[in-house]
Amino acid sequence: MHGGDEVVAAPAGPPQPLDWKFSQVFGERTAGEEVQEVDIISAIEFDKTGDHLATGDRGGRVVLFERTDTKDHGVSRRDLERMDYLISRHPEFRYKTEFQSHEPEFDYLKSLEIEEKINKIRWCQTANSALFLLSTNDKTIKFWKVQEKKVKKISDMNLDPSKAVGNGSIASSSNSSSPKPCLANGSSLGGSYNYLSHDFSFPPGGLPSLHLPVVTSQETNLVARCRRVYGHAHDYHINSISNNSDGETFISADDLRINLWNLEISNQSFNIVDVKPANMEDLTEVITSAEFHPTHCNMLAYSSSKGSIRLIDLRQSALCDSHAKLFEEPEAPGSRSFFTEIIASISDIKFAKDGRYILSRDYMTLKLWDINMDSGPVATFQVHEYLRPKLCDLYENDSIFDKFECCLSGDGLRVATGSYSNLFRVFGCAPGSTEATTLEASKNPMRRQVQTPSRPSRPLSSITRVVRRGTETPGVDANGNSFDFTTKLLHLAWHPTENSIACAAANSLYMYYA
Repeated sequence: MHGGDEVVAAPAGPPQPLDWKFSQVFGERTAGEEVQEVDIISAIEFDKTGDHLATGDRGGRVVLFERTDTKDHGVSRRDLERMDYLISRHPEFRYKTEFQSHEPEFDYLKSLEIEEKINKIRWCQTANSALFLLSTNDKTIKFWKVQEKKVKKISDMNLDPSKAVGNGSIASSSNSSSPKPCLANGSSLGGSYNYLSHDFSFPPGGLPSLHLPVVTSQETNLVARCRRVYGHAHDYHINSISNNSDGETFISADDLRINLWNLEISNQSFNIVDVKPANMEDLTEVITSAEFHPTHCNMLAYSSSKGSIRLIDLRQSALCDSHAKLFEEPEAPGSRSFFTEIIASISDIKFAKDGRYILSRDYMTLKLWDINMDSGPVATFQVHEYLRPKLCDLYENDSIFDKFECCLSGDGLRVATGSYSNLFRVFGCAPGSTEATTLEASKNPMRRQVQTPSRPSRPLSSITRVVRRGTETPGVDANGNSFDFTTKLLHLAWHPTENSIACAAANSLYMYYA
């Protein structure tokens, strides 16, 4: 048999493009329904197993969802295999619980309002069936424990209405008579007990209306408890938090500093990166995102508003102002404009699961970087090149400062990010792949499918021409659809082990699978 040869030869071609299907929606809006500002989703995160999903909103709430399709509901494994259940299944989630993570605050020293909006959520390691997660707003990080608590219900209380009078009379007679001797003997408890024992006697048949309460049931309720609050460590707005693979520490990053925390210690953190100049007039760039390496506890990466990514090693020094590696793409000669620096700013970075690659999102593109090659990105994906002629309008309405997130599939073969008009894009990043799918956050995700592939390899010129054909009509994208700057898909997350994406369109959470 030549089975071995076939297995070796199979990976030669790129994987086929995925066929995405609608799975679920939570918080779907009816036609014409106005969205409340506090209900708009501002953070999405799967846990490492993919069995739980957390969302945060601008109202400071965290909502948890749990997966339901992996539970076998008492069916034997053999029956599942016979039914082909494991192949046809796709991730399905249900609402689990929600809690108020942050409240609006006021900084009296700086006369600033601190809004309750959740900026980031990160799952921590589970223990004893309890769920742990970190959530942060602009200033304060909180460590939450969510677990099931048994709530005892007590019955057989002495509340029989027909005999309440009898009980009351007994109680009143003993209460009214007992204090008198207590006063006489100086409030001596012994005296009062002696008095009661001599004076009061139970009838021969006992009191039928008096009985001991009994615990009849123990219902389980999910309870969220804030275990620790990590505050007063950031002068500027927190844009990132990231767990370390050691399970003990995490980082938080604002515009100018990155702090290292121990999960157990909330009143102390170590400043490991500080880009604040002695004179603030000399400030040229700020930190926009930071993330720990998924397996090396001593390595982390952070991105800047100048479009660069720095990889740092905590073993080098206590203050990591000098980076181990710098990843940036040299500017093409003659391409500089007023908007060049603005659109170069990186809004989000993510490590691939194996830690070999870093995915970054700037305003116009997704870039995939190999941490072993700092000369430039190994792949660049045009997200919405048709907006380039509209940069002036985007600057006028502040849309050019929108911060889009990005994510990678668990197998590292695909990347995804959001755009305007509630669209998001999925690109294949395997060698030779031309996969470039445009999906809409609705129950019909393939409605706006772009026919022409817009996934460029190293040279970008030919693809740019293809993408720009639809830009002659103002307000129309490459596929002839009108685009809407007010509906933007900023937040999305890829399931860690399956081809499933959760994305937020205003207050609605949409889920898709392939």
